[in-house]
Amino acid sequence: MSFATTDLLFAIGHHVLVFALAAVLAFEIAVLRHGLTARDIARLSRVDVWYGILAAAILIVGFSRAVFAAKGWAYYSANVFFWAKIATFALVGVLSIRPTVAIIGWRRALKSDPGFLPGVMAIAGLRRYLWAEALLFVPILACAALMARGYGAPGS
Repeated sequence: MSFATTDLLFAIGHHVLVFALAAVLAFEIAVLRHGLTARDIARLSRVDVWYGILAAAILIVGFSRAVFAAKGWAYYSANVFFWAKIATFALVGVLSIRPTVAIIGWRRALKSDPGFLPGVMAIAGLRRYLWAEALLFVPILACAALMARGYGAPGS
């Protein structure tokens, strides 16, 4: 397989994974609302697992792309926008902990009390976390676009 083909496949994989993660986040925002049902909590729990899987896959494919394809590790490791993108993605990961822990707790609460439903304030609080995660996609995408055009590298 040629270098160009390897780079192309890593790029396609990385983009598909990022869009899938955005879709999962959009699903969670849509489902996590006032009027949440036990069925919704079960769905959120299943989908949130995919959020973690996709985030891990994005890191694996993204770093593989940076090391084995694209412009190479020397370019990325010295690029300020690469590290800003990674830091922002890490912040999204940190923000995602609270909703994940809450959803796991809600699912456990449902097992012991089938009538359990979280309160309006708990739902509103988690929605703020999810929206913060979604808004942080903007600087991640901006950093990616800047890197692709050569910004952030030493001497640029």
